[in-house]
Amino acid sequence: MDTQLIKKIGRYALGGFLISAGIGHLTFARKEFKAQVPEWVPLEKDDTVFYSGIAEIALGTALIGASEKQQDIVGKVAGTFFAAVFPGNIAQYKDRKDGFGLDTDNKRLLRLFFQPVLIAWALGSTKTDK
Repeated sequence: MDTQLIKKIGRYALGGFLISAGIGHLTFARKEFKAQVPEWVPLEKDDTVFYSGIAEIALGTALIGASEKQQDIVGKVAGTFFAAVFPGNIAQYKDRKDGFGLDTDNKRLLRLFFQPVLIAWALGSTKTDK
């Protein structure tokens, strides 16, 4: 299979994942997301969930709709977003907060290893060949 096609499929899949997660932040999974917001975040929990949901929808849309010229920067922004929310995932593990089936220390720990995968996915699916 062609490398560009694989990247496009990866970019669209990640974009769809982000849009779905963002919609979840704003609707059906809002309560679950609010329960995971660390105490040290300086915004109201509901505001944090709302803004992160909007950011995920925007990033997902950008990943899907980015022109070839824009893909590299969109991928870097998405990778940075995944890095920025990582401390919240660490807090969920450290504070033993359940959510989305992450109801054991082992499950919460395993999730931490998925965040670098998301960063690599964002960067790899958008890297343009120059």
